Amino acid sequence: MTKLQAKNIVKHFDHNGNSVVALDGVNLNVEEGDFICIVGPSGCGKSTFLNIVAGLEKPDSGEILLNGNPISEPGPDRTMVFQEGALFPWLKVIDNVEFGLKMAGIPKDERREISQRYLDMMQLTKFADSYTYQLSTGMKQRVAIARALAMDPEILLMDEPFAALDSQTRDLLLVELQLIWERTKKTIIFVTHNISESVILGNKVEVFKNRPSKIKKEIIIDYRRPRLAEDENLQKYYHQILDELKSEVIARSKDETS
Repeated sequence: MTKLQAKNIVKHFDHNGNSVVALDGVNLNVEEGDFICIVGPSGCGKSTFLNIVAGLEKPDSGEILLNGNPISEPGPDRTMVFQEGALFPWLKVIDNVEFGLKMAGIPKDERREISQRYLDMMQLTKFADSYTYQLSTGMKQRVAIARALAMDPEILLMDEPFAALDSQTRDLLLVELQLIWERTKKTIIFVTHNISESVILGNKVEVFKNRPSKIKKEIIIDYRRPRLAEDENLQKYYHQILDELKSEVIARSKDETS
């Protein structure tokens, strides 16, 4: 069942008085329960596309359909996890996780039960009464994911959430996120610069062209889970994606030096 459709998404930006095409007709079908990873050269419009799906930006033309209905603004059916987590340092961990539920008017006892469930899922229960400024970067991202899941969105949007993490923490969270996806059956769209992340996480990887961007290739990854970074059998998928990206990265480098 198709969950989300992007139809011919076009987006321009103004750069020094000139109109620059960031997205030039992006088309994408996301099925219920898909784990979609988006990779592409730096600055190709991956995060812009995610922001359009989230309703944080509007396309110049084209439309996003969720369950067949057009979307043009943020809503609780789509929740974003950012690279920096966007947590409130003056609130305790459990209050951060509950924040969206509180804003939605969920009764205190119910939101406490929901938040405890996702704190447990993210192995954060013993940190519930800590303040987020007391946590490591990796722990903060766990809190951000727990907060997003607590809202029970139809689609979870993730914009390079592991980019600032050390490799050991990232590898642990890559496994945990797969387990959470299998447990919750959430539809996830995950933007990354890291090819290995996309291979480990995605059942589909969308390779974006250099700007003006559109989807160059969709690569299906039909491989058992949980997937581990050290699994050599994943290398064939890694090289498939790398082969598609090479020319786009070279084109991006030429743009930067011209």
